[in-house]
Amino acid sequence: MSVRRSLVRRTAALAAAATAAITLAACGGTGDSASPSSSSGSASSEHSGHDMGSGTGPMSSASPSASASATRGGHNAQDVTFAQQMIPHHRQAVAMAALASSRAKSPQVKELAAKIEKAQDPEIETMSGWLKAWGEKVPSDAASAMEGMPGMDHSGSSMPGMMSSADMDKLAKLSGDAFDTAFLRMMVGHHQGALTMARAEQAKGAYGPAKAMARSIVTSQSAEITEMNRMLGH
Repeated sequence: MSVRRSLVRRTAALAAAATAAITLAACGGTGDSASPSSSSGSASSEHSGHDMGSGTGPMSSASPSASASATRGGHNAQDVTFAQQMIPHHRQAVAMAALASSRAKSPQVKELAAKIEKAQDPEIETMSGWLKAWGEKVPSDAASAMEGMPGMDHSGSSMPGMMSSADMDKLAKLSGDAFDTAFLRMMVGHHQGALTMARAEQAKGAYGPAKAMARSIVTSQSAEITEMNRMLGH
């Protein structure tokens, strides 16, 4: 009887061990098959990220270089000329406008001058950024606007509308009504020069943002010319 019980116990133990082994094998198999699948899913997901390029990780590291290439390939010599000439042109307009706060008599002239400064200062920064990105020279600081560079005055030059150093000196010595009249007359001529340069960019430029700025300059400065002529009684 005791032998029989012993055999029963041993049989039960073996059966339990076999069941446990089968269960473990099944679990192990599931884990093994899940791992490749998981690995594959992960690789697939990572691959997708690379393929999409326009999404996350890999794209962001490649983006600056891609942008630089696009920028370099998207501009031409006219765009460079536009930025290099319009920067000192704008600087001179800002220098003229800065005089108005202390010398102008008319509130309308002061308001116009403030509007010119507010519009053109950011454009100077933007154009300087383009030139740096293109590896081109950024014109020197605002001193150039006050110096009346040789050949760049009313006499007709590559930068139409620029005032000579004598013009700027004269304006700086005026105040009251005399300043208002001189400022408006000079700024009309200055704006007309900017329109000539902006229209050349619209016609011959290739860089979208530069052409858009040129279009904005034509629109805003044409309106300001009309306003200044009205103030002058024309």
